[in-house]
Amino acid sequence: MKERGSRKKLVGVVIGHRMDKTTVISVSRLKRHRAYLKYLTVQKTYVAHDPKNLCQVGDKVRIIESKPISKTKRWQVLDILEKGRAEMVMPEAVEGLESQP
Repeated sequence: MKERGSRKKLVGVVIGHRMDKTTVISVSRLKRHRAYLKYLTVQKTYVAHDPKNLCQVGDKVRIIESKPISKTKRWQVLDILEKGRAEMVMPEAVEGLESQP
C-alpha cells in the first residue's frame, strides 16, 4: 500500500488535556535571529487528537500531521515518549507562603 506522502512529525510537551480526546502540545525550536545572529527559543502550540485519553500534563509526546479532525485539530498523538512527573504541592509549603507578608 502506498503512503499519501510524507507527513510531518514533531516532539513536544503536553500542556493541557481538559477536553475529551484532545490534548494541547507545546513544541519549542531554535530560531536564529536575522540581524543579531543569536539563537532564540520559539514555542508554538498544537491541538492534537488523543483517542484513548492517555496523555497527561508534562508528558513528552510525538505528534504526526493528519487530515483535519475539527476546526483546530490537524495533528494526532503518535506515541508517548516519556511520562511527566506529577508535581504535588506540599501543604506545609503553602501555609508558609500565606504567613509571609
